Amino acid sequence: MPIVRLIFVKVVQEDVEKAERTWKDHCAPLMIQQPGCLSEKLLRSSDDPGEFISYSEWNDQHSIDTYRKSAAHEEIKKHARSLHGDRPAVKRYEVV
Repeated sequence: MPIVRLIFVKVVQEDVEKAERTWKDHCAPLMIQQPGCLSEKLLRSSDDPGEFISYSEWNDQHSIDTYRKSAAHEEIKKHARSLHGDRPAVKRYEVV
């Protein structure tokens, strides 16, 4: 059963464009190449343009665990740290 992984991110207004560009150009391409990653999307809040959700679907928890130990995950974290805002919150949901 697929697992949906949501990462809630809030950035300052000055970093909104940078956040979108960073995710599209660097983070999403790395993540979607990971074994077990079925899809990756970046959602921007219509009510608060500085609020984003990284929405990814994974085959299983093992795929997520393997990704989290990978060089790609470290690279994504490095890009995320370049943005100014709140610390990301990560949540997982099972598709039912």
